[in-house]
Amino acid sequence: MKHSLYYKFILGYLIFGLLGFCAVATVASELTYEQLMKEESETLYDEASLLASSYSQVYKGRNLNIASAYPQMEAVAAYLRAEIWVVNRSGTIVVNSSDSQRVGEQIQGFDPTFNGNRPYGIGTYNGCFSEDVMTVSAPITGNYTTYGYVLIHLPLRQITGTKDRFLNILYIVSGIIFALSLIILLVFTATVYIPLKKITEAANQYAEGNLKYKIAIRTQDEMGYLAATLNFMSDELDKMEEYQRTFIANISHDFRSPLTSIKGYLEAILDGTIPPEMYEKYLTRVISETDRLNKLTQGLLTLNSLDSKGYLSRTNFDINRIIKDTAASFEGTCDTKNIVLDLTFSETITLVYADLGKIQQVLYNLIDNAIKFSSQDSVIYIQTSIKYEKVFVSVKDTGVGIPKESLKKIWERFYKSDQSRGKDKKGTGLGLAIVKEIIQNHGETIDVISTEDVGTEFIFTLPRASVT
Repeated sequence: MKHSLYYKFILGYLIFGLLGFCAVATVASELTYEQLMKEESETLYDEASLLASSYSQVYKGRNLNIASAYPQMEAVAAYLRAEIWVVNRSGTIVVNSSDSQRVGEQIQGFDPTFNGNRPYGIGTYNGCFSEDVMTVSAPITGNYTTYGYVLIHLPLRQITGTKDRFLNILYIVSGIIFALSLIILLVFTATVYIPLKKITEAANQYAEGNLKYKIAIRTQDEMGYLAATLNFMSDELDKMEEYQRTFIANISHDFRSPLTSIKGYLEAILDGTIPPEMYEKYLTRVISETDRLNKLTQGLLTLNSLDSKGYLSRTNFDINRIIKDTAASFEGTCDTKNIVLDLTFSETITLVYADLGKIQQVLYNLIDNAIKFSSQDSVIYIQTSIKYEKVFVSVKDTGVGIPKESLKKIWERFYKSDQSRGKDKKGTGLGLAIVKEIIQNHGETIDVISTEDVGTEFIFTLPRASVT
């Protein structure tokens, strides 16, 4: 950045200025010169034609002599800043507007067609002048005969002088425009270069691990949007880093607790602290702790598979049948707590398009949670309903409920509310996280409504299967 973009822009700007000056000095100069030559030749020819018309009156029998038209010729010559000659057919100067001594002089090599197809000629006119002049001629005619010619000679320095004055003005205007174009450089510096430096510095800070670094750009343009996006990205990365630390700490805690219990029970058995008649009791606890470790491992593996793309295997199936089968698997647990599962379906068969195995896991986790947090002799309501192209599935218990401050956290991995810690001794804190991952990967939503000491209801949607 230090020696690339900004300096390249300045270099390009200077090259633009240099090429612009060269274009003005060459192309504009040439075009201006050609235009002035064209305009001057047309003007000279018009004046020569007017003078020739005046002199032609002599040859039409009118009472007019050449001397009487001389003042008019002098006035025209002064106006044009040119030298005007009247010559006869043989090339002898009859009248000269500026040098009477040349009257009667014979022009060597006189040729009235010297211009060819051009309206004017350039040169010293057969050596009559010491500098280049533009020469135009107009014939003096009378009685259908050419008696002479009016020649007007304009020094080229007059034209080049006019051209130079035009170009000087053009150079000054170009210089002013080039100076004003510095505003573009200033705008580029303020709106692109400086923000890019800040963004580059932020990228370096992020690379060094300082995710709390903020880019101080508040403009409402693309740079401001990019800065806001990077600031948001750094916040999310910082949250992710914090989440990873918490995640590792939770895993360590949830693995360490059962491992500590297992180790303690086994050491107590080996050193004789636990008598043989108590072995069965404590070995059962060891098995229970290993089951807890196994569930935790399986939960982590499930979440890892959910994080990968393309894992869903969607088919059309009857969600009511899956609910009935899943509820039947909890028959023994429900009998123990005398809990009734009340199933209500809006239609006998409700077809959905989803991954059967994953949805069955969602239902299992939600029903399992409802049973865990329901009291003895209670009812759990499971319902399905249809609205437009969506199927709504509800699992509602009449248990302890979830505190308001915990509602947003229940989807976090390893999170357990204070109430659950007292009732869910074998829980891993991954069940609801798995549920949400599965529903979101289906492109659907899941909501929770809960009131403490009243109960909790989970409602999720599934796409209705199209019937062909």
